[in-house]
Order: sequence, then structure tokens, then C-alpha cells
Amino acid sequence: MATLELYSKGANVWVPDPDAVWVSAQLLQDYRPGEKHLLLQLSNGNEVRYPVGSPSDLPPLGNPDILEGENDLTALSFLHEPAVLHNLRVRFLDYSSIYTYCGIVLVAINPYDQLPIYGEEVIDAYSGQDMADMEPHIFSVAEEAYRTMIREEKNQSIIISGESGSGKTVSAKFTMRYFAVVGGAAQQTSVEERVLASNPIMESIGNAKTTRNDNSSRFGKYIEIGFGRKGDIIGANMRTYLLEKSRVVFQASTERNYHIFYQLCASRELPEMRSLKLDAPENFRYTNQGGEMQIPGTDDLSDLERTRSAFTILGVQPDQQMELFRILSAVLHLGNVNIQASGCLLFIFLHNSCFDSQAEDRSLAVFSKLLGVEGSQLAHWLCHRRLAVGGEMLVKPMTGQQAVEARDALAKHIYGQLFAWTVQRLNSALRAQQGRTKSFVGVLDIYGFETFERNSFEQFCINYANEKLQQQFNRHVFHLEQEEYIREELAWSRIEFSDNQQCIDLIEGQLGMFDLLDEECRMPKGSDESWVRKLYDQHLSSKPHPHFRKPRMSNSAFIVLHFADTVQYECDGFLDKNRDTVFEELINILKASQLVAELFQQQRNVSPVANGSIRSGKRAAREHKLTVGFQFRQSLQMLMETLNSTTPHYVRCIKPNDLKEPFLFDPKRTVQQLRACGVLETIRISAAGYPSRWTYEEFFSRYRILLRGPQSQDQAQAACRQALPQLIPDPDQYCFGKTKVFFRAGQVALLERLRAERLRVAAVIIQSQVRGWLARIRYTRIHWATLTIQRYSRGALARRLALILRYTRAALVIQKTYRMMVVRQLFLMIRQATVTIQAFARGMLERRRYRLLVAERAAVLLQATVRGWLARQAYRRVRAAVVFMQCCIRRKAARRQLLKLKSEARSVERYRELNKGMEVKLMQLQLKADQESAALRETLMAEREASSAELAALRATIQKLESQLQEKPQPGPVISEKEAEERRRAEEKAAQEILQLKESQLFFFCVCHKFPLSLCAECVDQAVSQVTSALRAEVDEERRKYQGLLREFTRLEQRYDNLREMSLLTEVITLPVISSSSCHSAPKATEEPTPPRVWNLSLPRRRCPPSLSPRSPSVKMKGEDLAHAYDAVRVANKSVSHHQLIPSFWQSTSFQFCAVIYIWWMSSLLVILFFNLHVCVCIRFLESQLRNQCSQWEKELETLRSQLAQAVSVSSSAAQRQCSQLLKLTALPWPCPLSATASLSVCASDIRVDSALSLAPGLPASVLFLCVRQADCSGDQARARSLCSAAVTAMKAALKKHVSDIDMTVLWLKNICLFHDLLTQHSPNDLIRTLSDLSIQAYQQLLSITETRLQNIIVPALLESETIQGLSGSAVKLAVSRKRAGSDPRTVGGEAPTMASVLRELGALHTALTQQALPKTLMEQAFHQLTYLICASAFNSLLLRKDMCSWSRGLQIRYNVSVLEEWLRGRGLQAGGAVATLEPLIQAVQLLQVGKKTEADAQGIVRTCSALSSQQIVKILTLYTPHSDLDERVTLNFIRSVQVQSADPSQLLMDVRRVFPVIFLYSPPPVLSAEQLVIPDSLKISFLRKA
Repeated sequence: MATLELYSKGANVWVPDPDAVWVSAQLLQDYRPGEKHLLLQLSNGNEVRYPVGSPSDLPPLGNPDILEGENDLTALSFLHEPAVLHNLRVRFLDYSSIYTYCGIVLVAINPYDQLPIYGEEVIDAYSGQDMADMEPHIFSVAEEAYRTMIREEKNQSIIISGESGSGKTVSAKFTMRYFAVVGGAAQQTSVEERVLASNPIMESIGNAKTTRNDNSSRFGKYIEIGFGRKGDIIGANMRTYLLEKSRVVFQASTERNYHIFYQLCASRELPEMRSLKLDAPENFRYTNQGGEMQIPGTDDLSDLERTRSAFTILGVQPDQQMELFRILSAVLHLGNVNIQASGCLLFIFLHNSCFDSQAEDRSLAVFSKLLGVEGSQLAHWLCHRRLAVGGEMLVKPMTGQQAVEARDALAKHIYGQLFAWTVQRLNSALRAQQGRTKSFVGVLDIYGFETFERNSFEQFCINYANEKLQQQFNRHVFHLEQEEYIREELAWSRIEFSDNQQCIDLIEGQLGMFDLLDEECRMPKGSDESWVRKLYDQHLSSKPHPHFRKPRMSNSAFIVLHFADTVQYECDGFLDKNRDTVFEELINILKASQLVAELFQQQRNVSPVANGSIRSGKRAAREHKLTVGFQFRQSLQMLMETLNSTTPHYVRCIKPNDLKEPFLFDPKRTVQQLRACGVLETIRISAAGYPSRWTYEEFFSRYRILLRGPQSQDQAQAACRQALPQLIPDPDQYCFGKTKVFFRAGQVALLERLRAERLRVAAVIIQSQVRGWLARIRYTRIHWATLTIQRYSRGALARRLALILRYTRAALVIQKTYRMMVVRQLFLMIRQATVTIQAFARGMLERRRYRLLVAERAAVLLQATVRGWLARQAYRRVRAAVVFMQCCIRRKAARRQLLKLKSEARSVERYRELNKGMEVKLMQLQLKADQESAALRETLMAEREASSAELAALRATIQKLESQLQEKPQPGPVISEKEAEERRRAEEKAAQEILQLKESQLFFFCVCHKFPLSLCAECVDQAVSQVTSALRAEVDEERRKYQGLLREFTRLEQRYDNLREMSLLTEVITLPVISSSSCHSAPKATEEPTPPRVWNLSLPRRRCPPSLSPRSPSVKMKGEDLAHAYDAVRVANKSVSHHQLIPSFWQSTSFQFCAVIYIWWMSSLLVILFFNLHVCVCIRFLESQLRNQCSQWEKELETLRSQLAQAVSVSSSAAQRQCSQLLKLTALPWPCPLSATASLSVCASDIRVDSALSLAPGLPASVLFLCVRQADCSGDQARARSLCSAAVTAMKAALKKHVSDIDMTVLWLKNICLFHDLLTQHSPNDLIRTLSDLSIQAYQQLLSITETRLQNIIVPALLESETIQGLSGSAVKLAVSRKRAGSDPRTVGGEAPTMASVLRELGALHTALTQQALPKTLMEQAFHQLTYLICASAFNSLLLRKDMCSWSRGLQIRYNVSVLEEWLRGRGLQAGGAVATLEPLIQAVQLLQVGKKTEADAQGIVRTCSALSSQQIVKILTLYTPHSDLDERVTLNFIRSVQVQSADPSQLLMDVRRVFPVIFLYSPPPVLSAEQLVIPDSLKISFLRKA
């Protein structure tokens, strides 16, 4: 009980209310012990007198405003029902927060709306975080269970309960999804997908629409998700409880049967479903009783497709799915079998009697056909039963009601067996395949406490299960409190809590309600009435039970006082539902069916949790063991044993209203559920002990002003122990622990009041001193001002007298001067007017005469022009008539000639003449071809003679070299400057002609249509800019998608390697050495065509033949011509392909102008197409010429190589130098005896880490390239290609070997890029694309290593580190740092991460990149990606942590971000966008520091926070926590004002997994030679040097 001193004037209290349950009121006067009434003022302004009989009748006190909206109910100063209800209402309605902690319980309120708080970015934000640090969320509970399981290696359970419609199923689904994402990150297996696929299946066969919920789970389930040693999901198992089988045959008004029946009816038009003979759900008795055929917002057909897809994922074949659907369809048809009062209609029909309609006969026939059973036997045993009388079996006909019950019992039994079979099949698919489960996390989705107007057997079992769960919950909460007290070594007394063991004994104890029910079921003539009478006799008459009562007005009902509420049960149907009997004869008929035999053959092997009992003629001796009540008790006992062996985590789901309206809060319904789900019991247990707990440091920081003596942080515990007895006289209200001080409920509020009083007294003293000082200052200033005013007044009077005298003298002088000036001005004005009038009169006369002369001249000119025009018109008419006559005559002659030609064409002689002419032409062409072939032969002979002569000349040159050792060889043929200049001029001329053609066309159309040329040019430029921007965006998007696909390919490749290693664990894998022969014979890898990667954005690539050997200059010239031609074709094709983008611009211009532009564009396209065709012909010709010349020069070069090698072998050293120069002319490297395979092995896979980092940047790539060049220069192209492939393979192996080493990854990234550039410079081939992908893979691996190291230190470093010491130590918020009860303390090894840790990791990456001399642009892109990760992680955590949203913490975060900014700018990395990426985080922390009160502040926030969405701004304002008592919360009106001014839909959190595409710019490396390389001896490849 709170201290009576707190009931003073102005205190807030809670008083009961019939509508709102509790309303807030304010005390108008202090309470004194003995008073019988309290004078209160309600929130609506009314004054009331509240009766108080004793101090225990005082109304509950309200919590301070600073605790309003607290995310943990146990952190409230006053723990009672109105405080809990008010806090939940504020969080739900004002802050849109549906989750709230209540100790170890997570309270989840169903919002009836889709909230953006369950995405993958939210999962990433909660992964790895402490439960007490984050905002309440279902993911936080799942993370707590997962981490506790990993840390303590103990099984966990998440118990989700609540009444129908409270969101239990959705919470369970999100919990399983969290485990699938977090537990599936390591292996990425299909187990997670199977676990999630079980949800739609169980929803379709186990969920239905009720009056309270559109998707209500009509069964309980417990899913055990098994985890391996690495924390990855390896399997799952599901257990179900108490399926509501009665729903199959009966539904109440506005309710539906199970979803699967309506899904099948909706898909009846599908081809594979037509054989099921289904109809609309209105035509089936089992689906039309509730009157609701459709749920708004759902599509049964698409839901069935989702269910079938889930079956496929779980390994159920399509034919097995169809068998399942056949059984379900048969159940629907069974319900349409009509039973008459005198027996069965089908029975009458089979005995040749009359019947009413064919519908019933059709239903039975369809049922028999679908299940493959005998219809006559089924009809017989539906209407008869077998009895054992005196050892004989008798067949007795049943009444109509009994036959209907037998039919419904059969339908329920079939559905129950089908449900059990489906669960068993799901468990088989989810069973662990990879190994034994190390530990598991169980998710219990169980029904909550239920009470309706009419409660039956189902509600009795459900409430019994909740009694057991509540007992386990109470004992667990008490156990946690006890552990806390023992850990702190408190002297505590046992906490008394309400134990519901008596109610449980009433239900399950000896001679309890279940025992009496089973006993009554064994009686031959047992009935519900006799069972109720036995209950009255046992628990009312003989020994009255405190939890059992009898209604006053009924003898067929009973009342049970449960822990949550008092419930009255109607006994009708208890015995039948408990027996759940199906006659054995009907089961035997179904067993004969091949379709459903599997469902009933397994009945003997099923666990005690079966789906009913089978009743035969001979009553079984142990039939009571198969009753539903007995089965449910056994399954519940197994569940409790499982829960007791695990660490439980509780989620209580609350339904805020019965109207299913979004964000509508009904206090009555909420309080009812809070009482039923145990939340208030948690509060009561916590309040019975010491609910408020502070560490000594936190208490010292908060209440330092109440302490006396020396105040030092080091002596905080001693100061607290000394001061508390003086502050709180009653020693029972507090207790000292080892690290914390504990308070009873209300004592923190008392301390707050004392603190506020001390602050008030200090403020009064300060105000009195300040006010006196201000008064004295004011008097001194007034006295000085008075003297100053007097002095200035006297001086002003004297100066005024002197000024008057001066004004009088000046007035006389001014009058005299003014009069003289007025007379003179009058004279000058008259004179000027006279002169002006004369000038205007003379000018007017002269202008009139001039106009007459001009008019006469114009008349003469007009007459001459009109007469000339008339003469020309007459001439044109005469000429037109003459031309027309000529045309008519010529047309007539042409027609005659045409008729004559047509007649000649029909004659045979004409054809003969034509053929004769063709024969002559053919002979002429043959003769001409012979002549040309002879000329070609002569030309060929001449060329051969010329080549022989050239060869002889070369031989002579060699002999001359041998004889003359001192002479230098003549340089080889090179392209002259004149030829290059002519070629350049030709290209410029062609470009100018095309440009002039376009300009002339544009000018022509502008002149024809009278458009300004500048307007046309601007429009064309605008269209081109639009096309360019669209293309650039498309290229960036394609690049990002391609790199994402490449990352996925790398992941799949790694997964394949992992699987292969797992399959070969017992084998010894030896990596074969790549020999020259194997490289030579290695097959070429074929790759799928993928989008090209951008390497060079400024320099065009040269297109050369695929050979690696260099060509002569003339061939190189032709190759460049071919490349230019190809570029021209590519530009033309691109222009044609983007022709469709232009019409989008036409919509903004006029139609006439668009037509002009369109005509001009089409004409330009025609010119480009003709040019394209011409270039294509040129390309084909150049290709053929190039191939021929390449083959000829290759043969000649081979001959020259052999001759020069012989000359070198026999010549002296001087001759060798000359020959080496000659070799350089032919672009051949120095021939050295080296082994390419050995060099690849040393430079790639065998290089050591210590020696690799000391190498020159790019040395391995240079060595590998020289090896490839040497092989290529020897003429073996296949060997060169094999060496390139081996080099790529070796680099891949090196990357995989150093998958977690930054320095080695950067080293190989540098070598891959350099190797790519060297091959691109000398000889582009298909391996360049592979190297491009490999470089992207190395870049992604580098970022992955750095991101892994940064992931766990970003949030502690940026948000939690105290870089500015002492800033937030003096402003500890009340109860904000109190950890949740039940959250285990976690010890953190080592020091907490700071900004130095982040900068250390970034500095290591920057140092590695700098040492390897990687391009600046690549470094900027890498740090742009990393800063985005840092910003997104810190920003998401800020949005989910209330303790971070304060003024002081914002200042700390801003300083930390500024340190990061300074580090980036100091290394010149801001150009790549690394600093700009931090803008959302910067604006978020600025939002914490600006004013948040007026409308101008709201406008400034919207204008300043341009990088934040409206949801993000509102979330930060909602979470904002006052810095101190002087600070205030952000009002709801201000938040709404911000929402109105910034209405942009966007997601709440940033996407942490976003990846920016990387671009490697091509930079031509310098010419490489073996002499330039400095190879250290540590590599042991000295054989690469010259011999």
C-alpha cells in the first residue's frame, strides 16, 4: 500500500467507472486519516465525493507523467490495474505501439491493421540485441529465446495465448519466420522454407471464421523447432491439441466451417477438380449453416493454390494431394445424405420403396465413388447398429435422430483422422535430416480463457488447459523473483500468490469432474443429467468445494470459479462429446477402401492422443482410456512436462475490441482479458515484493540532492545506505542488495516527491536572491536615468531659444530672395513658351507637305505592281493549258504503245527473242569470267614471285647480319604519320558530313513549318537528355541486378562446395598439380551470356583477333578500322533501339511541331540505316581480308622466328643483342626457360601471407601475365588459353583460402584487376569476362569481411559509447535503466566498443587498399557501401530504442558521427558519397535536439529533415524521452501537425541489406617486361630470370 502522505492536494488517483472501467481524477484537498470522503475532480471537470471507509479503501494513485507510455509495466511506480490499463491505452492509441513488456510477459494488442514492423530490416535490427535495450516486439522475445538457447544450451518455449481474434496465430507465424531467418543464415537449407510452409496448411485445415475472428485457430499446437550445434534449423516437430471436430457438422450463425472446404468449392471449375463433383458452398449442409460463404478481403481460390504449393514444398506429391481433396469432398457429400424420421431414405430406396428426390441418392453415390466403398453397406449401417445380447449379435434399426448422429460422427471421425494424418505427414517432412537436434525452441499457440453465453465441453477443456498454464506461469514468475532476491542476498519473506491448485483438483483430481464424466460414459444408460447430479452430490452436498457452485434457476448446469472468471457450463452434449463414438461397422467399411485405409490402419499405433473411440458390439474393458477428456488430460500433462523442462517466454495477445476495427480500444474487453491471461497476476506478484530496483550508481545520480555528506560516485553505495533510513523511516519499504537497492511499490514515487520538494525549496531560495538582486539593479538604473533626463532637458530648453532667434533672422533673408526668384521665373517661362509655339507651327506645315509627296509616290508604285501581276497571271493560265494538252496527247500515245507491247508479249516469238538475248549475255559473262580468272592467276603468280623475292631479301639480310656484326638492323614497317593523318582527316570529314546532313534537315523542316530553329534545337536536346538519363538509370539498375546475381552465384557455389565437403568427409582430397599437358588439354568452359560489365567508361576498347600474339602494323590498322566500323554500327543500332523513347517527349509539345520532329527523326533513321547496311558490307569484306592476311603473316613470322633462333645460337654476344632488338621489332618477349605451371602454383595458391604483403603491388599478376605471354609467343594458342584458365582457377582458390583475411583479399583483388587490364590491353578474349566476375566476387568478399567485423560494434560504438564523459550521468530518467525482470544479466568480455573500434576496422581496410595501390574510385565505392551499413544499422536501432531518443543521447551520437565524418574527409573519401550517406542519421539526431512545441518548429523539422520520411520523423518524436524534469514530452498535437505537413509513404526502417553496384574503371597499365620485375628470393622462382 502506498504511503498516506502521497494523498495530497493535486495528486492524481483512479476511480472506478461503469463505462471506461477506470477514470482519472485529481485530489482537491489533502487526505487526513479518519475522513470518510475524498473531494475529487474528474477529467471532464465534474467534482465528486469518493467514499473512504478505511485507508485500504483509498483509490489507487496515478503514476508521474514522466512514466506515461513506459514500455515495461513493471517499471511503473504504482503497480495496479488502472495504471496497467492506462499505460496500454496510451501506447496503443497515442503511440501506435502494440507491444508492451510486463516483466517476463510480452503483451501484444491486435491492431486489426497491417503495420510495417515485420520486414527483414526489422529482423536484422533485433538480431543479436539485448531484450531490455530494444522496443517491445515479438522479434525481441524470439531473439531472447534463441540467444538463451545458444548461450545456455537449454531448450526454450514461447507460450502464446489469448482468446480468439487476439492475434495468436499471427504472432506464432512471425516468431517462426524470425527463427527461419536467423537460424537459416548459416546453411540456407530448405528446412526453414518447410517450417514456414506448414503455416498455410494448418490454417486451411484447422482454422475457421468465428464471430470473434475471421481466421480463428480451432486447435492448439506446439511446434518444436530443432537447432544444430551452429544454431541453424535442422528440423521441426508439431503437436496438436483438441481439434474442434464438432465444427465439421455444425456452425453457429455468421460462422464458417474450416477454410479447406470453401477453398475446394471455390476451385470446383479447375480441370483436376471436376471429378470431385463439387458445387457452391451454399448447396452443402456442412458449409451453409452459418450463412457466411465468403470472408471479406480473402480469396479462397488463391488460398488453395498457396496450400497446394505448401504441400509441394513439404514433399506431398500432386496425386497424394488429390487423394486428400477426395476425402474432404466426400465429407461434404456425406453431409448432404438426408435422413428421414422413420429411418434412412437410402435404406428405403434399397428396399424398393419410394423416395422423394435424386439429390440424396446422388450424394451417397458420389461419397461411395470418391472413397471406393460399397454404397449399400454404408446405407445399411448408417441406419442400423449391432448389439451383443447373450453372446449373440443382433442388428437393430436406429431412429432418425440416431442415424443423423451416426452420420455426423462418421464425418467428424474421418476429418479428425485426416487432420492427424496431415500433422503426421508434416512432421515427417520437417524431421531433422542432417543430424541429431542439439536443442529446440518450442512455440505454443494455445487457446486462451473462453467464456460465452452458452459454454459447453470445448470451453471446459480450454479453461482447464488455461488453469494448468496459469499455475505454471505463476510458479515461474515467483521462481524468477526468488532467484533475483537470492542473487542479491536479500533477507526476504515468502511472497504469497494465488495458487489455483484447488480448481485444478476439482477438475482432474480423484473423483473430480473428469473422473465422474468418464465413469458416467461407461454406464449403459448414462446421461448428462445424471452426471450433473453426481457433481452436485460430490462437490456440494457431501463435501462443498470452494470453486464449485450450482445455478439458482437451472438443474442442468454448473458453475466453476476459475482464476480469471466465473463460468457457467451447460451439461448438454458433454457425454457425447467426451465419448466421440463411431460405430465399428462404419469404420470397417472405410478400412476396405484403398483411399482412406491408411487413415484407419494407423489408429492402433497412434499415441494416446487419438481422435475418438470406436464403439463395437462388445464393450471394451478399458474404453474410458479413449475418451476425449482422458486423451486431453494426457496430452496436456505431456505439454506441461515439456514446458517445465524448458525456459518459458510468455506472449499474451489482447483483443482490443469485438468490432475488429483498427486501433479501437475497449477498456472493458481489455481488462477482462488482462485478468484472464495473467498479466495482472504478474503485476500483483511483482508488487508483493520489491518491484522497483535501482543500481547504487543510478540511485546516486538521480537522488544526489537528497543525500548529505561528501558526494562521490565511488562512494555511492555507502551514501545510499546512510541516507535512505532518513528518507524512508520504515525499513520494510526498502532493502539493500549487493549491487541494487530494492523498493516496495510507491516508494519511488515518495522519493520523487521528496526530490521535487527539495528542488522546489532550492528554487524558491534562488528566486528570492535573484529577485532582490534584480530589484537593486533596477533602482540604480532608475536613479541614474532620472538625473540624466533632467540634465538633458535643461540643455534642450536653452538650445531651443537660440534656435528661435536664428529662425527669425533666416526668415527675412529667405523672403527677400524668394520674391526675386518668383518674378524672374515668370519672365523666363513666358519667353520659353513663345519660342516653343513658333517651332511647333513651322514643323507641322513641313510634315504635311512631305506626307502628300509620299502618297503620290506610293500610288504610282502600286499601279505598276498590279499591272505586272495581272500580266503574269494571264501568262500562267496560257502555259498551264498548253502543258495540259501536251499531257493528254502523250498519255494517249503511251496507252497505244502499252497495248501494242501487251499483244507482243503474248506471242511465242517474243519469248524466243528474249531467250536468245539471254544466251548471248551468258556467253559474254562466261568469257569475261575466264579472262578475269586468267588475270587473277597472273596476279597470284606475281605476288608469289614478290614474296619469294622478299624472302630472299630477308635471307640476304640475315647473312648480312652474320657478316656485319656492328651494323644495326633496319626498323620494321611502321605506319607513317602521313597515313595516320589522312585517316584522321577522313574520319573527321565523315563526321562533319553527317552533322551537316542533320543540321540541313532540321533547318529545312523549320523553314517549311515556320518554327524557330532555336526551339527545335532545344527540344531535340531535351529529348536527348531524357533518353540519356533513362539509359543511365537503366544501366545502373542492370549493373546492380547483375552483381546481385553474381553474389547469389558465389553463395550457391560456396553451398555446393560445403555439400561436397560434407559428402567426402571420410575421403582424403588431394589437389592435383596443374601440369602443362593437363592445361593444354583442358576443355574450354562454356558460360552463359550475361550482361557486359563496364570496365572503361572513357576509352574505347580495341578489337583484335582472339590470338595472343601481336600483329604487324598494317594488320593492326585494319583491326582498328574494323573496330571503328563496329562502333558505328553499334551507335546506329542504339539510336534505332531507343527510337521508342522519343514519343514520350512529344506529349508535351504541339501536334504540328511533333509532326515536324517525327519526320526529321525518321529521315535521320533512314540515313543511319543505309549507312549501317553499307558498314556491315564493309565489315564482312574487312574480316575476310584480315583473316587471309593474318594466316599469311603467321606463316612468314614462324619462318622468321626459326631462322632468327638459328642465327642467335651460332652468333656471338653482339649478334645476340642485335637479334634481341630484331625480336623486339616483331613484338616477341625474351625467350627464357621457365615453367608456367610452377609459376602459377607459387604466385597463386602457394604464396605465404607474411611474404605476400611485402611484395610489390601486382607482382603475382605481372608474373602470371608474362608466363601467358611467353606461351603465346611460342605459337601455342591452346596452351596460352589453358594457362589463362589455370591462372583464373588459382586466383579463385586463393580467394576461398583467405575468405576471412582482409589483407590477402585486397592483394588478390589488386592482382585480378591488374591481370584483367593487362589481358584487355594486349589481347581481349572470353576469359576477360570471367576475370571481371572474379574481381566483383573479390570486392564483395572484402566488404563481407569488413561488414562482419563491424556488425557487432556499430550500435554500441555510435549509440551507446560515452565519448563526451559526464553528459548523461546527471540526467538519469526515472526507472529508464531498470532491466526487465527475468532478463538474465549478460556479462560482456573486455571493454565496450567505441568509435575507436569502428575507425580501427575502417583504417585497416583503408591501409590494405592503399598498400596495394588500388584506384581511388574503388576505395570511394567501398567506403560508400560501408558507411551506408553503419548509418542503416545505427538508424534502425535508434528507431527501435526508446532510451536513445533523448537530447543528451542525441548530442553524444552527433559527436560520434562527426568523428566518423572527420575521419572520412581526412582521407579524401567524401567524393564517393560516403559522407552524404550518413545524412539520415545526422538529421535524426538533430531532430532530438531542436525545439518541438510550436507550429514553426514543425515546419522547420519538415524542411530540415529532408532525408527522413514522415513515418520515421513521427517514430522519433513518439519515442522522444525527456532529458530531465525540466524537459517535456512531445505532444500529440505537434506529432499530428508534422504528419500533416509531411505525408510521404515510405518504409519505417532502412534496408540494411541494400548493395550498391560497383564499377571498375579500366586504366591501361604501362608496358610490362621481365627486366622491370623485382622478384624476391623468398618466392623461390628465380628461374623466371634470364638464363
